[in-house]
Amino acid sequence: MHGVTPLQSATGFGELLRVRRERVGLTQQVLADHATLSVRAIRDMESGRVQRPRQETVRLLADALRLEGHHRSSFEAAARRQALLEEPRDEPTAPPVARGAIVGRELEVEVLTDALAVHGDRLVTVAGLGGVGKTRLVLEVARRLHLAPGWSVRWIDCGRQSVAGLARTIGERPTLLVLDGADAGVDTALLDELFHRCPGLRVLITARVPQPLPGGQVIPLAPLPTPGPELDHDPVALAEVGAVRLLLSHLRRLRPGLRLEPDEAPAVASICRQLDGLPGALELVAGWSTVLSPRQLVARLTDGPFHLAPPPAGFGGRADVGAALGAALDRLTLGQRDLLERLAATPGDWSGEDAVALSGRPPQECLAAVHELLASGLIRSVPARDGVRFTVLNLCRRLCGSGVYAELAAAG
Repeated sequence: MHGVTPLQSATGFGELLRVRRERVGLTQQVLADHATLSVRAIRDMESGRVQRPRQETVRLLADALRLEGHHRSSFEAAARRQALLEEPRDEPTAPPVARGAIVGRELEVEVLTDALAVHGDRLVTVAGLGGVGKTRLVLEVARRLHLAPGWSVRWIDCGRQSVAGLARTIGERPTLLVLDGADAGVDTALLDELFHRCPGLRVLITARVPQPLPGGQVIPLAPLPTPGPELDHDPVALAEVGAVRLLLSHLRRLRPGLRLEPDEAPAVASICRQLDGLPGALELVAGWSTVLSPRQLVARLTDGPFHLAPPPAGFGGRADVGAALGAALDRLTLGQRDLLERLAATPGDWSGEDAVALSGRPPQECLAAVHELLASGLIRSVPARDGVRFTVLNLCRRLCGSGVYAELAAAG
């Protein structure tokens, strides 16, 4: 019994390896030779620098030490315990910090946060046009969950990072995994594995085109609400509209102390309507406010909203209204494109039934096309008393009804 004491007092796999090696009279070099490993690997394992030995390495060591039966199983179990004990316990880093405050998305933030944290939705995709604010919305949701007790957040930029290897670090704790910019799609098999191994996992995806995912919920993100012409001469009411609030917040960063005066209010409202309340486009046009007044900006947009380039300095965004719309149009099927052009030529708003009558197609086929146009961000729903109604974006109408789209396509 005296010889068993050192093994019972071994506190980890490295110590157990050292005791076993010394018991059979092997040096680190000899054990390394027998196990076809490097002496440095033996040294690092015994010192604890290697904290999670590979299963194949443990097998080679057990063979070299000639361990059998209970001694071998205990040796392998110690290696597994070591891996579990050394599992990373640090909290994931916080989500990226947004460049500015989120404006006009209070309701969307609350709904999306509750869907994930309260109602238990496990897979949600926020879809919409480039520049509509998908990433900014999800940043706010991720920030709120990061600050909530017991929640962890993992942020993956799909254009730069891989999702592989996350299951072990996430474990069973409540975790929000954000897959930002998943325009090329996601690996459904990998998602299934993550959901199976991580019961507390919630996945939030942003993409311009939603990928059909089993059990997933798609939320089309529309541009911010824009003001009707009846508010043009009411600065107080105008300043409460989402698109106007966002535009003013950008203008005030460049022109501190700016107030929405009655003589400038119609121009500000017109800018928001012409740009459909698209957050990226509003930020871009605000960058020119140091050299152009709102009325001058309206004139520039009226002449050609798709050729308004980012200002040469002081602009941190990457919105390109024409490119975003052109890319969305390119992704449409011929049938969807035909329907969109018919709807764009129809003034005002319309219902699903109106679209069916206009298209002359079977109702299910036409309504499916309307659904795709909505998810792509080329149309938006509008308030209505008599059911759901829609309208084509003003920018999209101009793009479909002019030669600008051909220019953009030719320019790549």
